[in-house]
Amino acid sequence: MVRVKLIGAGGYGGIGLVELLQRHPETELAALVDVQGAGQRLSDLWPYLQGYCDQTILTPDSDEARAAEADVAVFATPDGVGQAGAPAEVKAGRKVIDYSGDFRFNSTALYEEYAKRIGRDPEHRSPHLLERSVYGLTELHRGAIAKARVVGNPGCFALSCICGLAPAVQHGLVELEGLVCDCKTGVSGAGKKPAPSFHFPERYDNASAYRLSGHQHVMEIERELSDLAKKPVRVTFTPQVMPMVRGILSTLYGRLPAGTSQAQVLEAYFQAYAGEPFIRVKNSDSVVGTADVRGSNRLIVTVACDERTSTFRVVSHVDNLVKGQAGSALQNLNVMFGLPETLGLEYPAQHP
Repeated sequence: MVRVKLIGAGGYGGIGLVELLQRHPETELAALVDVQGAGQRLSDLWPYLQGYCDQTILTPDSDEARAAEADVAVFATPDGVGQAGAPAEVKAGRKVIDYSGDFRFNSTALYEEYAKRIGRDPEHRSPHLLERSVYGLTELHRGAIAKARVVGNPGCFALSCICGLAPAVQHGLVELEGLVCDCKTGVSGAGKKPAPSFHFPERYDNASAYRLSGHQHVMEIERELSDLAKKPVRVTFTPQVMPMVRGILSTLYGRLPAGTSQAQVLEAYFQAYAGEPFIRVKNSDSVVGTADVRGSNRLIVTVACDERTSTFRVVSHVDNLVKGQAGSALQNLNVMFGLPETLGLEYPAQHP
C-alpha cells in the first residue's frame, strides 16, 4: 500500500487527486495538508466529498503533517512551494511529485529562465534536488521516472502539444521551421483563486487569448521536441481561455515535407502510440471534442493533415485537470512504485 501525503489538498489539483485515489486499490491518504482550511475536514470545504474523504486538513508546519507516515509527498501547489518543502520530504524517505514548474527543468540555468518568465525568484531553493529530478511526461520518460526520487509534472498545455507533435518531430514528418501551437483551455486551468477576469459575467460567452509572448509552457514544449528531433525546435504558441470549465484543445500546425501524405503521418502515429494505454489516435474523419476526454486520463490525437495545402495538422484533446494534472501525477506514482501504470485510472470520460 502506497501512503500519500497530499500538500495543497484543497485546490482543484488536490481534490482531483483525492477523487482518483478513491478508485485506487493500492494507495491510502496518509495526510492532507494546506495553508487554507486547516482544522476543517476536506469534505467541509468540498461537500461533494462527504463520505469519501472526511479527513482533517493539517497545516504544513504542524507536527502531525511532518510526522505523517507516507511514502510519497505530492505537491498540488503553485510554483515555489515544492522546491521549499521537497528537501524535508526526501530527507524523511519520501518520494516527491510536484505539479508546478519547480522540478520540470533539471538544471539551474533552465530553471532561472523559466522563473524569469513567471516573475519568480530565479534562484532555486533546492538545486541539489533539481539536478536529480525527472520530467514527468510518463509516455516519454517512464524508465527514468521509475528510478526517480523527484518528478516534476508537465504543464497541461505542454503535455497536449508534446504528445501531439512527438511522433511527427521524431520521425521527420513535419518541417521543424514554423511550428504553431494554437491552444484553447477551460477556466479551471487558472486554479480556484478568484480573479476579476474569471468572474462569471466576464468569462461567460467570452473567449480571449493571453500571454502571447513568453508563456512558461513554451520552454517545456521546445526542450522535449528538440530532444526528440536531435536539433533545436521553436514553436509559436497561442494560449486562449474559453468559456468552459475544463478541457484543452490544441491544434498543431506545420509544413508537410515534400512527398509526405496524411496516410504516412497517420500510420506513424498509430505505431508510436500503439502500446500507450491513455493515448488514442483518430483519423481526420473522426468527430472529437473536449467532452470525449472530460474527467478521464485519456489524450486523443486526431491526425488531419491537408495535402492540398501541404499543411501538417494534428488536434490534441486532453482534460487539463486529469491527464493534464492529477491523472499524470497518479500515472507517475504508479510507475515510481512499480504498480501497473493504469491502476486507478481506467475509466471513461464523463457524459453528458
